[in-house]
Amino acid sequence: MDRNLALEVIRVTEAAALAAARLMGRGEKDMADQAAVTAMRQAFESIKICGRIVIGEGERDKAPMLYIGEEVGSHDQNDPWVDIAVDPLEGTNLCAYGRPGALAVIAIANQGDLLHAPDIYMQKIAVGPKAKGVINVNRSPTENLQAVADAKGVYVEDLTAVILERDRHKSLIDEVRKAGARVQLISDGDVSAAISTCIEKSGIDILFGIGGAPEGVLAAAALRCVGGDMQVRLVPENAEEEERCLKMGIKDVHKVLHLEDLARGNVMFAATGVTNGDILKGVRFVKGGANTHSIVMRSSSGTIRFINTEHHFDRKPYLSPQESVAKKIV
Repeated sequence: MDRNLALEVIRVTEAAALAAARLMGRGEKDMADQAAVTAMRQAFESIKICGRIVIGEGERDKAPMLYIGEEVGSHDQNDPWVDIAVDPLEGTNLCAYGRPGALAVIAIANQGDLLHAPDIYMQKIAVGPKAKGVINVNRSPTENLQAVADAKGVYVEDLTAVILERDRHKSLIDEVRKAGARVQLISDGDVSAAISTCIEKSGIDILFGIGGAPEGVLAAAALRCVGGDMQVRLVPENAEEEERCLKMGIKDVHKVLHLEDLARGNVMFAATGVTNGDILKGVRFVKGGANTHSIVMRSSSGTIRFINTEHHFDRKPYLSPQESVAKKIV
């Protein structure tokens, strides 16, 4: 994949973020999500790739756009064939209620290099580069915390674990607290949380818990780019979910999956902030335009770029309030 592609895909996440941000705080999570999906799908048309969605908005009969298997991009003769994972609005509730951490997210890899994960639960543990190689999803949270503390040369009491605030995590949260680590509970957005383990200034050392499998693949792509580590295990809740795993090529649904089982080869990751978060600032609308804050990363070089963009609606009228995707949906 051409390295210039990493900068091109920022246009796609920016379009989704701008559309979703129009509906920030209005309590309409489905409307905000659809605005992001529509804007992202339209933006893909100008990207010079032969892309196939492998993590998206659902199967063909469940989503009109960015469904699993949909082809996107310009599809010119010399364009590269790639697999794409997307979450046009990661943290729909965060956007709908004006909370921090909502993102528009994309990961791109060569064909076959992203896990085709069904939309089921996944048990996850993720850390940054300083604790790479010491985590084990089969061990207890207490053991993993001690391993991470040893790797970082600190006490367990110095660590902060980020965990989705869910009833299913009550015993996990209790154990982490008993072990002595600090806990940061989040309502949504575990892709952003996983990335935070690799950002020193975030203060996050480890992610624990059960969340969506598609989000796990997106997080893995980002962690591949920045040298982090992750282990997961799919958590199918019934026979129907196990069958879906098998249909998507996952033969052993209970196998522990490592980082490169989720995202391997040459991976690109890009995200644009919708609302303010630990990593990215949210969209800020100004007179005649808007400002966005994005991150783009490549696993081949380890390059991390933060990009501040000024958008001028007189030159991009399709982004203006009158013509925006969000306005049309409303």
